[in-house]
Amino acid sequence: MDNRRVVITGMGAVTPLGETLEETWQGMLKGKNGIAPITQFDTKEYKAKLSAEVKNFDPLKYMDKLEANRTDRYAQLAVAASQMAIDDSKILGAVDPERFAVYMGNGIGGIHTLEAELRKLIEKGPRKVSPLFVPMLIANMAAGLIAIRFNCQGQAMPSVTACASGTTAIGEAMRLIKHGYADAVISGGSESAITPSAVAGFTNMQALSTAENVNEASLPFDKRRSGFVIGEGAAVLILEELEHAKKRGAKIYGEVCGYGSCTDAYHITSPHPEAKGAVHALKEALKEAKYMSCDKIYFNAHGTGTHLNDISETLAVKKTFGEEKAGEIHISSTKSMTGHMLGAAGAVEAAAAVMALNEGIIPPTINLFEKDRQCDLNYTPIKAVKAELSMSISNSLGFGGHNACLIFRRVNNE
Repeated sequence: MDNRRVVITGMGAVTPLGETLEETWQGMLKGKNGIAPITQFDTKEYKAKLSAEVKNFDPLKYMDKLEANRTDRYAQLAVAASQMAIDDSKILGAVDPERFAVYMGNGIGGIHTLEAELRKLIEKGPRKVSPLFVPMLIANMAAGLIAIRFNCQGQAMPSVTACASGTTAIGEAMRLIKHGYADAVISGGSESAITPSAVAGFTNMQALSTAENVNEASLPFDKRRSGFVIGEGAAVLILEELEHAKKRGAKIYGEVCGYGSCTDAYHITSPHPEAKGAVHALKEALKEAKYMSCDKIYFNAHGTGTHLNDISETLAVKKTFGEEKAGEIHISSTKSMTGHMLGAAGAVEAAAAVMALNEGIIPPTINLFEKDRQCDLNYTPIKAVKAELSMSISNSLGFGGHNACLIFRRVNNE
């Protein structure tokens, strides 16, 4: 069973850069900045005033009004991305429902619902709290809604590993197929946490950028960086066992050929100063992917624009590959354009890594004009570049010390 190979046969996304994966990808290649002033609440008393919102999202394109009213925004985004991925894959009706699973990551869950219902409780009393408060709040509901919609009778699981949630979900979905427990999995991540309490909390722990210029806010690997910009969105990948996909003539984007996951066991927010966990996860994934020194690599970095993260991740790349090879790797942080989508980040970045591998184009790290002396690798500043690639990597790090890494290769459709 361990020899079962896992491929990607559909993808969908809704992000600050576009309503579809294609719009998002084209936005990345053009260096589009998805960051703008927060519109979801009044920021008059807030130091952090910028975010990367999904613009003009209409859940009624994907569900009726009754369902939309009973669903938190994070889950609406997840359903939208999953519908696009399912449509792209054309898998419905081609897989046994009992062998069809869902693994969806998110970091926080229904925080919009939490704030709204707590406001009712405080201002109007307990009888005014919605009977749907708990189902709308809980972090597994995106997976549950997707499973109901597409009749996935296998496992329907949430992955909650903070900012590594989307990556963890895809990696664990890959293992589910590889070890014979499913033939296909809807996997990815979603998040919508641009709310008063979340922004206040992240700001007060000095994690968010308080810049007011959108081009000086999300600055991964730049010495001017001062924190991340909170974003929202969702991305979903359809993972499928290779022979199952070939048998039905599916389009194949690539193979999920490596996954590493571990915990620093060091600190609730800070990365290990020697990047031990990040190195461990990277090496684990590379071993499974049968990495060779001749591989030509694109590395989609976690790259949040926080001081410690960018230095630690740079160190992890150097320790894993060695100084010479690290200098050859094409690296970029698409968070410079999308902001940090928390639990959705890893899924969107996995999709970007797959697209880069297929098209041979490296999306840029925009606004990187003043490289930090401790961040001295090739981060593809300002503009996308063409490159011959044999492997792409998506790397994620999360509060709690979570480290997760995915590796992709191309597959012939023959």
